[in-house]
Amino acid sequence: MKHRTLLSVLLLLFSLSAFAQGERISRQEYIERYKAVAIRQMVEFGIPASITLAQACLESGDGNSTLAIEGNNHFGIKCHGWQGATIHHDDDAAQECFRKYDKVEDSYRDHSEFLRYRDRYAFLFELDPKDYRGWAYGLKKAGYATAPEYAQRLIAIIEGNNLSQYDVVPGETPEIEAIPTPITAEKSVRITPDKGSPLYRISLARQIYSRNGVSYILAEGYDTYETLAKEFRLFRSELLRFNDMRTPLPIVAGQIIYLEKKRTRSAKFLEMHVAEEGETMYDLSQRYAVRLRNLYMYNDMKEGEEPVPGQKIYLQPKKHK
Repeated sequence: MKHRTLLSVLLLLFSLSAFAQGERISRQEYIERYKAVAIRQMVEFGIPASITLAQACLESGDGNSTLAIEGNNHFGIKCHGWQGATIHHDDDAAQECFRKYDKVEDSYRDHSEFLRYRDRYAFLFELDPKDYRGWAYGLKKAGYATAPEYAQRLIAIIEGNNLSQYDVVPGETPEIEAIPTPITAEKSVRITPDKGSPLYRISLARQIYSRNGVSYILAEGYDTYETLAKEFRLFRSELLRFNDMRTPLPIVAGQIIYLEKKRTRSAKFLEMHVAEEGETMYDLSQRYAVRLRNLYMYNDMKEGEEPVPGQKIYLQPKKHK
């Protein structure tokens, strides 16, 4: 009887040990498992697959960290305006709030959106897509991590595991379409109205721009809605409505004033914006030339409600995945 009990205990311990070993994976196994996911993110968002994989390896302990196992969080992204499930874990402080995902692929996508749609990371997308060193140092500069040697550690992972081989470059590979950088996608263009247009004469004195297909000017400090309406042959009420204003406020130099209705959705490749400290829904409406009421509708927010830092603000109807 004693022998059977001892044997049972030994078998149990062996099973637990095997289970534990089975749960822990090596770096090479991790890379093989998720390299295709990282490549898909590069094709869709423009982030080097080598950087995505290196960050995932480092932040998740090759998929073996508590956050990765219990929360499918492979990039150490904290809550920051997150509206989904959460998990608490000791980090810079005790029991900090981290994002929790249904599956690992959701973590990878959220990481891509986190970088693509935040202003602080926009400059990274202007780099050569194969410049993983520039990306590594840029992420540190932008404040992604506080560790002093964060960039060097990413580079060591990339070069030690030849991750740059996965950096598929859109445009160079025929079946992959190049996508514009966030800065390029948002960029305004200067327009010159045709001679027959009522704006033609005005354009000789005022520079007229277009954003998201909507014409606008940058106001001077002396402008008012009354003078602008007269200048552009509009009713003041029209000009206010075009700019989502119910009552006129003083115009400041450099302020965007739209001369026609804003769109109901943002331009292509600008599906969302990750809010920064102090930004308002009106700011985003003017920045992306999207009607304010549509922004509230897309984000299930009440009129007057403002975003919190880190919150994803959809600029067009949400895509169903």
